[in-house]
Amino acid sequence: MSKAMLPPRWFVRAAWKFHRGLYNASKGRKGLSRPRDKKYGLLRLTVIGRRTGEPRSVILGYVEDGPNLVTLAMNGWGAPEPAWWLNLLAHPDAEAVLVDGQRPVRGRAAEGPERTRLWGRWQELDKNLDEYADRRPRTTAVVVLEPR
Repeated sequence: MSKAMLPPRWFVRAAWKFHRGLYNASKGRKGLSRPRDKKYGLLRLTVIGRRTGEPRSVILGYVEDGPNLVTLAMNGWGAPEPAWWLNLLAHPDAEAVLVDGQRPVRGRAAEGPERTRLWGRWQELDKNLDEYADRRPRTTAVVVLEPR
């Protein structure tokens, strides 16, 4: 059985910086997308820093679940929890920017049957999802962003 390949950490970080730069340079006209068929969408999430109280933004993959937006707190499959997730745990109210505009949201972790169902949605998009998640020392949170 072959092991699913992940790019090196330096490449993941460089890709994040490039994507954020593209979004900023285009003043938000490029870098976001809607989910379709077998592809997740991209949104910009702004959370309040748990230590600084300052706004912090990140671009995340997401799927839709009714009115909710669903993402994974996976930090490029690295071991640490992503800072945006730790910030969201401390301050659940956030702003999501989608292709079609801004949406105020409240974040929470999916649990139980809801988590299982939503994880299954992500498995449909990435056949290596479980193998990637097994490389992390803790369970990857499935994050639900509910309209507020």
